[in-house]
Amino acid sequence: MSLEYVGLKEINGPLIALDGVKDTAFEEMVDIALDDGTHRTGRVIQIEGEKAIIQVFEGTQSISLTNTHTHFEGRPMEIALSKEVLGRIFDGVGRPIDGLGEIFPEQRRDINGNPINPVSRIYPRNYIRTGISSIDALMTLIRGQKLPIFSGSGMPHNELAVQIVRQSQIAAEEGSEFAIVFAAMGVKNDVADYFRRSFEESGVLQRVVMFLNLSNDPIIERILTPRCALTVAEYLAFEKDMHILVVMTDMTSYAEALREFSSSKGEIPGRKGFPGYLYSDLASLYERAGMIKGRKGSVTQIPVLTMPNDDITHPIPDLTGYITEGQIVLDRNLDQTGIYPPVGILPSLSRLMKDGIGEGFTRGDHSAVSNQLFASYAKVQDARSLASVIGEEELSAVDKKYLEFGRKFEKFFVGQSANENRTIDYTLDLGWKLLSLLPKEELDRVDSKLLDKFYKPESAEELKGE
Repeated sequence: MSLEYVGLKEINGPLIALDGVKDTAFEEMVDIALDDGTHRTGRVIQIEGEKAIIQVFEGTQSISLTNTHTHFEGRPMEIALSKEVLGRIFDGVGRPIDGLGEIFPEQRRDINGNPINPVSRIYPRNYIRTGISSIDALMTLIRGQKLPIFSGSGMPHNELAVQIVRQSQIAAEEGSEFAIVFAAMGVKNDVADYFRRSFEESGVLQRVVMFLNLSNDPIIERILTPRCALTVAEYLAFEKDMHILVVMTDMTSYAEALREFSSSKGEIPGRKGFPGYLYSDLASLYERAGMIKGRKGSVTQIPVLTMPNDDITHPIPDLTGYITEGQIVLDRNLDQTGIYPPVGILPSLSRLMKDGIGEGFTRGDHSAVSNQLFASYAKVQDARSLASVIGEEELSAVDKKYLEFGRKFEKFFVGQSANENRTIDYTLDLGWKLLSLLPKEELDRVDSKLLDKFYKPESAEELKGE
């Protein structure tokens, strides 16, 4: 039996409260009819006995305490799903905004998703090539992984996200399809236009599903945007056997919306005012990545978040780091020297890359090159620290070679054009050229067979003159 309630008990910001409500459920959708005949959408966010607290998507302005009619729909929020979503642009709650009409759904699915049974999970294998050397070689993105990008205000994380969407590919496999779900949360109009224009002009929009939540949209929509995006990703991956990469930016906007939402409910705040359940809330999103036994598809996540004041110990990056399998950290010093993408090599890592690279995936020497580049670049930092004390002229010959290696490594390997799409072979060969700048005896992370095959000081000559 469907009941309609007339009148409200109270209105508090974006929330309304009703008394005497029976047989309702948490996160149930609500239709709110105003006395002028217009309708708004709400969602049950709290139940206290027979009192229901409802979040109104469009806000509570002009809502009457006496003449408002509230109808509980008996279902959670659902999104229309079919393969037609590819190439489409939606707002934060899944409504088409590209002028191409509604989606004809094969099914509708609860946006909150279902947790993946840990027993049914498959360990992630194989990689996704981004065409960006620093990521592909040193912090390889593995299918089914969740690998966040930690950035800072004013840094080119949006440009990097667009480049990843444009260039990402999987290894050619029979019957495998690859697509991207892109969710932008709390972005300004010019940034949203930049995302849309970049995907249209590069021709990749046909394999992208876009969700755009603008900064002036209601905060409740911002909280729902990643859930809508991940529901679409799960449908394409596990129903249509596709490999899906989900790029979500900016998770900091999402967490701040969650904080505002929590405050409006009168909840006790935790660290820096964020709700105490921020960890479990983020986990409910991040853990929707993975692969499932018996299904050919995969869901891989790249959440992008800006660290307030570049503080990696801030609750948002801190809790994200506990849940995810590594991180890509953007370095402000590299950014200020004009290097793009400014990926900080030493604080970045991919914890799953060891099982998704090498023979049969990338190339047999990948692991050795990666380990040696990390080790050598760490020694570059030691040499720079020493040079800042005693001066570069007083350094040993080996330390001077490390300084040269560091400059070339940042310029040629880390740095590349925003439109440059590098193959994995090019990236690894470039790594060997850079390592050939160093004395052979310094390359202690590579076995002798690989050194005999790839160590060619003459190949590094073209880098020395740059």
